[in-house]
Amino acid sequence: MAACDSSTTKEATLYKRLLNSPRPQYPFPDLVNPQVDSLFSEYCQWIDEDGQFESQRARDKHKQHRLCDVAARAFPAMALEELRPVARFTAFLAIIDDYMDTASQEEMEAVKKRVSDIYTGLEDRKPPAGFYRQMYMLRHDAIACEMPPHLYQEFIDSILDMMTGYGEEKEYNAKGTPPSIAGYQEIRRQTSGGICYARYLCMEKNYRTLPDTVLKHPTILRMHSLVGSLIGYHNDFISLPKELARGGDVMNIVMVVQNELKLDLDEACARALEIHNEALDELIWLQNALPDFGEWQHTAQEYVNDLGVLVQGVYSWHTQSSGRYAAGAYVEPEYQADGKVGLAQI
Repeated sequence: MAACDSSTTKEATLYKRLLNSPRPQYPFPDLVNPQVDSLFSEYCQWIDEDGQFESQRARDKHKQHRLCDVAARAFPAMALEELRPVARFTAFLAIIDDYMDTASQEEMEAVKKRVSDIYTGLEDRKPPAGFYRQMYMLRHDAIACEMPPHLYQEFIDSILDMMTGYGEEKEYNAKGTPPSIAGYQEIRRQTSGGICYARYLCMEKNYRTLPDTVLKHPTILRMHSLVGSLIGYHNDFISLPKELARGGDVMNIVMVVQNELKLDLDEACARALEIHNEALDELIWLQNALPDFGEWQHTAQEYVNDLGVLVQGVYSWHTQSSGRYAAGAYVEPEYQADGKVGLAQI
């Protein structure tokens, strides 16, 4: 308990110290879906019914984090039934990442394999209460809101890529040594969930009608990658005090920059923000310099504008509506590989 108290005190000090440090700023609209409260009610019910693999303390904290609000802010024009799949993904992939924070890459791969079987329908029987039931419901919610099969496939492929990245992050954390900046960037753009969100944006408004000549164009795919990077970077700025205080997490842009360039903390924060801003400038430039998509030009332009709304929404959750980023708010991992609290429990 004393060690935990010490970590929380250190975390509080770091939050206070870094509060006025330069932070990302975005020129995009900051919007909230009017279904935000209805979605939150459902989210609490999901945790009550399918979060029993966690302790009551952990479940209470995850409710306070309002992970469902990430989706509600990123996709302000979606109907509630369209929000459900992406909200389940957001909430329960974050919860399982917290829960299995100290798991090995092999253990994460085992979870990913079963998730893949559920998403593709290879495992089609509804699982008992727990994490996997939420993954099953994600698939069925996507079918219910008529997500086109090819867009659903791309969405779940991005989730599985994210889970692969989770395992890679855990390998670096286990070693306690940050990767190179380039290695970090490759992993972090996957694990931030931003690419998953960019793929799911096709379900907002009339974007599901966009053809592959638009959605798979190199310019659009580059913007998806930049969204993944930006969300990873700004998450790292907000979570830095927690990660510095508790230790064991080296996959943070500031720590990576500090380690590779041998800078002090303030210098590393400044350089990390420059890296963030370079990605932001590129995203904005691409938004304003779309290729000629012919009859799809107007819809494509609206889609890429909403990629900016998405980035702003995720950032606003971090800074305005999440209870996740305060001293002592993190849910410490409860997973144990010795079988007492193992894979079968989730």
